Amino acid sequence: MVVLGITGPTGAGKTTLLGEVEKLGGAVIDCDAVYHEMLEKDIALQCALESAFGPLRDKAGQIDRKKLGRIVFRDQAQLKRLNTIAQTAVVERTRELIEAYREQGRSVVAVDAIALLESTLKNLCQLTVAVLAPAEVRVGRIVIRESIPEDYAWARVKAQKESQYFTKNCDITLINDCASAEEFAAAARKKLGELIQL
Repeated sequence: MVVLGITGPTGAGKTTLLGEVEKLGGAVIDCDAVYHEMLEKDIALQCALESAFGPLRDKAGQIDRKKLGRIVFRDQAQLKRLNTIAQTAVVERTRELIEAYREQGRSVVAVDAIALLESTLKNLCQLTVAVLAPAEVRVGRIVIRESIPEDYAWARVKAQKESQYFTKNCDITLINDCASAEEFAAAARKKLGELIQL
């Protein structure tokens, strides 16, 4: 089984690549979704967060993400503390999911994580793949996908890491300068076919 780490900036085409992984019978682990599910259901993570940041429950007994956000987004030390707790939990859960997919006999598992390269998630992957696209192309996609103003889309794109960061730190780079999602899907499918043969 090949474990691929997928990363890259918003609007580059990661979702298209991940869709091709699934079409080939592979599994996708969305680390954002893993974290949000753990916030709701994982008692150990909930206790670790409350131990670090104090009471965080809402009236329904769930972790209040807005309250947590108010604590950490004003204080870099607290944000770093949250990231350490969250990443430790997500890496462990991702490891468990990879093993479960291995037992199912999957040929490929893609780990989708925006902070893949900054965390130990990359150590779970045999190969890391960056999906990149020109900034103006990404802005156009974000505007359409999220119905936001172009200047806001540009602000988001400029706030993310440069393409060179991903190219330098990933094993493989896929450039999505295709005219359509279908064209990129075909290119991604071809590349995945090569990688699964490893």
